[in-house]
Amino acid sequence: MHPALLLLRQIPKGKITTYGELARATNSAPRAIGQVMRRNPQPGRYPCYKVVSASGKIHGYGGCLRGTKIEKKIKLLKKDGVVVVDGKIDLKKYLHRFS
Repeated sequence: MHPALLLLRQIPKGKITTYGELARATNSAPRAIGQVMRRNPQPGRYPCYKVVSASGKIHGYGGCLRGTKIEKKIKLLKKDGVVVVDGKIDLKKYLHRFS
Protein backbone atom coordinates (compact mmCIF):
# COMPACT_ATOMS: atom_id res chain seq x y z
CA MET A 1 0.00 0.00 0.00
CA HIS A 2 1.39 3.41 -0.94
CA PRO A 3 2.10 5.66 2.08
CA ALA A 4 -0.02 8.47 0.58
CA LEU A 5 -3.10 6.26 0.76
CA LEU A 6 -2.41 5.53 4.41
CA LEU A 7 -2.07 9.26 5.11
CA LEU A 8 -5.54 9.88 3.67
CA ARG A 9 -6.99 8.06 6.66
CA GLN A 10 -5.37 10.61 8.99
CA ILE A 11 -7.21 13.58 7.50
CA PRO A 12 -9.82 14.69 10.04
CA LYS A 13 -13.44 15.22 9.12
CA GLY A 14 -13.92 18.68 7.67
CA LYS A 15 -10.36 18.92 6.36
CA ILE A 16 -8.68 18.30 3.00
CA THR A 17 -5.12 18.09 1.70
CA THR A 18 -3.34 18.80 -1.56
CA TYR A 19 -1.38 16.65 -3.97
CA GLY A 20 1.68 18.72 -3.04
CA GLU A 21 1.21 18.22 0.69
CA LEU A 22 0.92 14.45 0.20
CA ALA A 23 3.99 14.54 -2.02
CA ARG A 24 5.97 16.46 0.61
CA ALA A 25 4.90 14.05 3.36
CA THR A 26 5.85 10.98 1.32
CA ASN A 27 8.97 12.38 -0.39
CA SER A 28 7.31 12.09 -3.77
CA ALA A 29 5.99 14.39 -6.52
CA PRO A 30 2.46 15.82 -6.89
CA ARG A 31 1.94 14.11 -10.26
CA ALA A 32 2.99 10.78 -8.78
CA ILE A 33 0.46 11.31 -5.98
CA GLY A 34 -2.18 11.95 -8.65
CA GLN A 35 -1.41 8.55 -10.14
CA VAL A 36 -1.64 6.91 -6.73
CA MET A 37 -5.05 8.53 -6.18
CA ARG A 38 -6.20 7.45 -9.64
CA ARG A 39 -5.27 3.86 -8.83
CA ASN A 40 -6.76 3.88 -5.32
CA PRO A 41 -8.00 0.29 -4.85
CA GLN A 42 -10.43 1.16 -2.03
CA PRO A 43 -11.81 4.71 -2.23
CA GLY A 44 -14.24 3.95 0.58
CA ARG A 45 -11.34 3.16 2.88
CA TYR A 46 -8.82 5.69 1.52
CA PRO A 47 -10.81 8.93 0.94
CA CYS A 48 -9.10 10.33 -2.15
CA TYR A 49 -11.94 12.83 -2.59
CA LYS A 50 -10.18 14.86 0.13
CA VAL A 51 -7.25 15.70 -2.18
CA VAL A 52 -7.37 18.96 -4.16
CA SER A 53 -4.95 21.07 -6.18
CA ALA A 54 -2.47 23.50 -4.61
CA SER A 55 -4.84 26.37 -5.43
CA GLY A 56 -7.74 24.66 -3.66
CA LYS A 57 -9.48 23.98 -6.96
CA ILE A 58 -11.32 20.70 -7.33
CA HIS A 59 -10.39 18.78 -10.44
CA GLY A 60 -8.87 15.53 -11.64
CA TYR A 61 -11.48 13.28 -10.11
CA GLY A 62 -11.97 10.84 -12.96
CA GLY A 63 -10.06 7.97 -11.44
CA CYS A 64 -10.52 7.95 -7.68
CA LEU A 65 -14.07 6.67 -7.73
CA ARG A 66 -13.87 5.29 -11.27
CA GLY A 67 -15.69 7.67 -13.56
CA THR A 68 -17.28 9.78 -10.85
CA LYS A 69 -17.92 13.40 -11.74
CA ILE A 70 -16.45 16.38 -9.91
CA GLU A 71 -19.96 17.13 -8.65
CA LYS A 72 -19.82 13.88 -6.66
CA LYS A 73 -16.51 14.95 -5.07
CA ILE A 74 -18.07 18.29 -4.11
CA LYS A 75 -21.06 16.50 -2.62
CA LEU A 76 -18.77 14.25 -0.53
CA LEU A 77 -16.72 17.23 0.64
CA LYS A 78 -19.83 19.18 1.63
CA LYS A 79 -21.15 16.14 3.50
CA ASP A 80 -17.82 16.09 5.33
CA GLY A 81 -18.27 19.75 6.36
CA VAL A 82 -15.99 21.40 3.80
CA VAL A 83 -17.39 24.53 2.12
CA VAL A 84 -16.85 24.66 -1.63
CA VAL A 85 -17.32 28.01 -3.41
CA ASP A 86 -17.09 28.19 -7.20
CA GLY A 87 -15.27 24.85 -7.32
CA LYS A 88 -12.62 25.92 -4.80
CA ILE A 89 -11.84 25.32 -1.15
CA ASP A 90 -10.33 27.88 1.23
CA LEU A 91 -7.00 26.22 2.03
CA LYS A 92 -6.34 28.57 4.96
CA LYS A 93 -9.40 27.18 6.67
CA TYR A 94 -9.54 23.53 5.56
CA LEU A 95 -5.99 22.38 4.72
CA HIS A 96 -4.62 19.49 6.77
CA ARG A 97 -0.81 19.29 6.87
CA PHE A 98 1.06 16.17 7.82
CA SER A 99 3.79 16.52 10.44
